Amino acid sequence: MSVGVDDDLWSAVGDPTRRRMLDLLLTDGGGTATTLSEQLPVTRQAVAKHLGVLGRVGLVHGTPSGRERRYEVDETQLARAVAQLSSVGATWDARLRRIKRIAEAIQRGQQS
Repeated sequence: MSVGVDDDLWSAVGDPTRRRMLDLLLTDGGGTATTLSEQLPVTRQAVAKHLGVLGRVGLVHGTPSGRERRYEVDETQLARAVAQLSSVGATWDARLRRIKRIAEAIQRGQQS
């Protein structure tokens, strides 16, 4: 099964701070920019910007919570990202197996 790759999605999760934020949101069941900034080496404002990027690609959704927004991971979109990663991994595994077969054939030809 081939799954199309969403470049915006992968650009968003390509940042290590955003990946850590996703981990924290999944572990804690959600959080605000303030609670996330307390666990990360970046400011609350930087966290808010990262959450904006994750929100634009649909990985998180924010709902009003007092003076802040509470963010949760969209599990459907996360599952789509995992499916894309699996598909890309399978494609590269197949390419590497083919390269290995070619290299082995070349090596056998040189030994003859």
